[in-house]
Amino acid sequence: MKKLFLRRERPLAWAQLSRQKVRTGVAMSGIAFANVLIFMQLGFVNLFAGGATLLPRHLQGDLFISNAEAKLINSFSTFDRTRLYQAAAFDGIIFAEPLYLKYGTWAYDKESISYETRVFAYNPQVQIFDLPEVNQQQSKLREPFTALFDRLSRSQLGPIPARMDTSPTIVSMINNQRIVVNGLFNLGSSFFLSEGNIITSDRTYAEIYGSNSLEQVTLGIIRVKPGTDLIALKQGIEKSVPGIKVLTYQELQTRELAFQDTNPSSTIFNFGAMMGFIVGVAIVYQVLYSDVSDHLSEYATLKAIGYSNRSLLLVIFQEAIFLAVLGYIPGFIATLGMYQLLTTLTKLELIMTVSLALNVFMLTLAMCLISAAIASNKLRAADPADVF
Repeated sequence: MKKLFLRRERPLAWAQLSRQKVRTGVAMSGIAFANVLIFMQLGFVNLFAGGATLLPRHLQGDLFISNAEAKLINSFSTFDRTRLYQAAAFDGIIFAEPLYLKYGTWAYDKESISYETRVFAYNPQVQIFDLPEVNQQQSKLREPFTALFDRLSRSQLGPIPARMDTSPTIVSMINNQRIVVNGLFNLGSSFFLSEGNIITSDRTYAEIYGSNSLEQVTLGIIRVKPGTDLIALKQGIEKSVPGIKVLTYQELQTRELAFQDTNPSSTIFNFGAMMGFIVGVAIVYQVLYSDVSDHLSEYATLKAIGYSNRSLLLVIFQEAIFLAVLGYIPGFIATLGMYQLLTTLTKLELIMTVSLALNVFMLTLAMCLISAAIASNKLRAADPADVF
């Protein structure tokens, strides 16, 4: 006798779902809702992680020097510039350049409300950013009190990107000092970091924060000659230069991510994803349990004529798989729209990655299969003698 789930005609699981359209629609809506909730929570977790590595990913360097106690670039931990000069004396180094980072109060004009923004500064004679727009406009930074403005900054900082379409320069205020924006670039930010970013020269940085500010470096960026043993160079610098930590490109990103993992916000969003998973399990369980209850006599009849428990259980699990796919598709499409909406409103780029899509689909599948396993308990206990 052929098994139900192997017969060539329409599978029993699909026949039941397609016959009870309202119940199936409710299940699909519930799964889609749970999927959107999970997608949003995990999307925010990815946004935190992406924001944590945003700056390191756009730096051109082989080794990076930071304060030995620094946990991340934005920690305001600095080291004496003399240490960078000492590191630059090692063989195999092409250059060792300082990157400065401070927060400043930005205002579009004197009448505007001030907002906090990150100010990056470096020597515009050397390329340290992996940002083509910045590298192409470095010459603009050689003029005093000039800066490049991040298009992805929050709109509260003023309509600078829009005005740059009609004017080559825009005058704004940083720490109550006049500064001329003469170029744009794309970098972006993350939660709680700042409202926006500007890039300027070390010369302008010294004018804004005082000449002594150049003595304290946020991050040293080292480029080495091809063929240089990075690990040996890293160990040599750390051994000879006190008070600093030397990181490779990958280690710098790993450090930023490690600190991000300790952020309670990530725990909150992961907890929200777990709650979405539980909601989905409850919804699918109710649908499958009702289906089993409504067709209990039919299942008992099939048992009576020789179908095994395993064959009938597989029908329930088939239903769960069909529901997982049917519910995932609208949830995925709805999430894409919500990601785009939030990106437009907040300037925080929520991205649907392949790994995120696959992970949520696997969670959806697990959610439905767990529900099927719980709902099938009633089917296992069904006895034809009790039903008839």
